[in-house]
Amino acid sequence: MKKDKVSIWPMWVLGLAVMIDSIDQYIVRGTSNQISHVFKVSDFQIGILFSAFIVVNGIATMPASYIGDRWNRSNLMAVTISVWSVISSMGGLVPLGAFWLLVGLRGALGFGQAVSDPSGSSLLADFYGINQRGKAYAIQQCLIYTGLGIGLAIGAFFGTHFGNLGWRLAFFVSIGPGLLIAFFCWRLPEPKRGTADRAEVVHSSPSDLEIETERPPLFPNGVGGFIKEMFSGLKSDIKTILKIPTMRYALVGVSAILFVVTAVSTWMPTLYQRQFGMSQESANMYFAILAIAAGIPGTLVGGVMADRWVKRFLGARVVVPGICLLISGTFFMLSFLPLPFWPVFVFQLLAFFSAASSVPALRSGLSDSVPAHLRGTGFGAFNIASIIFGSAAAPIVTSAVATQFGGNFRVAFALLMPVAFVGTIFLLLARRHIERDTMKIFEAISEALQNN
Repeated sequence: MKKDKVSIWPMWVLGLAVMIDSIDQYIVRGTSNQISHVFKVSDFQIGILFSAFIVVNGIATMPASYIGDRWNRSNLMAVTISVWSVISSMGGLVPLGAFWLLVGLRGALGFGQAVSDPSGSSLLADFYGINQRGKAYAIQQCLIYTGLGIGLAIGAFFGTHFGNLGWRLAFFVSIGPGLLIAFFCWRLPEPKRGTADRAEVVHSSPSDLEIETERPPLFPNGVGGFIKEMFSGLKSDIKTILKIPTMRYALVGVSAILFVVTAVSTWMPTLYQRQFGMSQESANMYFAILAIAAGIPGTLVGGVMADRWVKRFLGARVVVPGICLLISGTFFMLSFLPLPFWPVFVFQLLAFFSAASSVPALRSGLSDSVPAHLRGTGFGAFNIASIIFGSAAAPIVTSAVATQFGGNFRVAFALLMPVAFVGTIFLLLARRHIERDTMKIFEAISEALQNN
């Protein structure tokens, strides 16, 4: 068996993979005013443009997760990132009058995240043990926020300074970095599934990593045979995942929370423009500052809490996110009061900081409570629930509610924010289940090691 040493390099590579995806997503948000103008479309149609990516992501997530649980994840991510980088740049070539072609291309990018999120998150759990996962997922989430800010900045810069061609030029920016990150993913070793969990059970050095030396073929029985196996395999995997009580509560909670988070992140720059009279560039700049200045420190603090408190009190992996999100929702509600910009901005900084602090523990908790060979499917279920019942509808519903109030997104946000509190309740209800679910995994590993 080949041994290797685990460094911080895998967490950074896997973080960069989701960062480039975030850049691609938010470039279109940064250029939304120009796209709306040149294609002569409404806020509602722009909302569909934003949601197309998420809908396709939801459709592709479970098949992609199934493949990720059975094939080389780092290679799968490398190929996917390369393809989506090319597809993203093709958006800049869409002719005027072909808005729905642009929607289709942006939707196709959903296949990218459908692969990179479950496979990357599963890899992190195999590279790093239970006491390091908070840090690993914190790095990943920090780079998502960084990508959000960079994407908005790129879109706003090109959209503002290059006229009606700006949105086209912006779509070409990420192709070079995307291909480079794909190369880094290709070079990552593929750890055996569950290697970090086994190290935890036998108290071996967490720096020892079991590496997969064989790369099984993706379609050993042909494409047709694979599709048949996938449908029956997914049915079995999902049934197993839904038997885990922690997953059931977490799926409901995360869906509600991400509905609100997506609504806010999609339309907040528009609120700044309409409610505070800002230019497009200034609105995107302030939102990028908000996401980065609050999101990155909040995520780092959340990573420390996730690792430090995991064994200190019952259900820390879900209690920490629940409390953080309760605080976040309260600050967001305060920010939607009719106040001047700077008090609003401070409240939103605190709200984003608290929301970001919840993510590392939440993702670590999912890794802890799902068996290693099903973690891709677990993250896929996590992703699809949040998409279908949360983020896919958020841009459209928010724009529709705002339209009923004369385009006032402040009112729309205030009306939708209580949904987040419902999600918080479900996370707190998972407290007494997560410890038992995690213990079952370690008991199964111990039994398997004794029998070998």
